[in-house]
Amino acid sequence: MENVESFFQTEGMVHIYGPTEILLNLALAFILGMVISLIYKATHKGLSYSQSFMLTNIFVAVIVCMVIMVIGNNLARAFALVGALSIIRFRTVVKDTKDTAYIFWGLAAGLAAGTSNYFITIFGSAIIGTIAIILHITNFGTLYKSEFILRFISKSGRGDEHSKVLEKYAKSSSLLHLEPTGDGEAVRISLDVVMKPKISSEELVAELNKIEGMSDVLLIASKSDVDY
Repeated sequence: MENVESFFQTEGMVHIYGPTEILLNLALAFILGMVISLIYKATHKGLSYSQSFMLTNIFVAVIVCMVIMVIGNNLARAFALVGALSIIRFRTVVKDTKDTAYIFWGLAAGLAAGTSNYFITIFGSAIIGTIAIILHITNFGTLYKSEFILRFISKSGRGDEHSKVLEKYAKSSSLLHLEPTGDGEAVRISLDVVMKPKISSEELVAELNKIEGMSDVLLIASKSDVDY
């Protein structure tokens, strides 16, 4: 019986954060939220980039930090906050599964900062950030390395004049799609293109537009996307 009473007495004790500790925790959570967002921006690939997602990472880190300080070591307060926060409904679809990792990173940074675990907060985030940058630089896990998708319409019987231009400007190119137009007088071609170093994509497009019988030249940045 005494053990039960002592347990509840212990749970009823709340850690009181001083003003300095509160400001330090919130400031650290904000800084880490900014760092997480900047790393997300630098390593982002694809077309699903959102400024609001960057802001969300910052808010999540600071808000979770504040919530964990409110809870302290009080079990009853923790259950009360869980019940209060359960009314919130998030209906935004996460387009990129990697974005979920950044949300969890923001949560972890806020939790660590809110509990004043400064070593875990700083060095844990530094290690995760380093991993994110290394994976981005090495392009780890990519299935198909490409830079651009080149699409154009060429009149039938014009030969492969575009191949000579691609040999000049592209390191490699491979055919992705070839389809005759509705009138049968031209073909619509899609190529995967990897540019040579120090050559701009504008130069390639300008050179292709000079070819007689070629039209609708379109160059799409694809990076490591596989969906065409």
